[in-house]
Amino acid sequence: MAETYLSDSQIAARYGVHRSTPWRWAKTDPDFPQPVTLTPGCTRWKLSELEAWEAAKAAKANNA
Repeated sequence: MAETYLSDSQIAARYGVHRSTPWRWAKTDPDFPQPVTLTPGCTRWKLSELEAWEAAKAAKANNA
């Protein structure tokens, strides 16, 4: 199955945050997935990694 990639704008819409927030998370949150450079000037995040991050975050919140 082909991997789906999301842009910073798509991530911002998904989480209701500003476009710059995923970049900040990538720098400051060691658990947040790192972006992948597909071509020069085209950097995206793997949807599968974002979904895994969401699941881990939800599991951590439920265990807290």
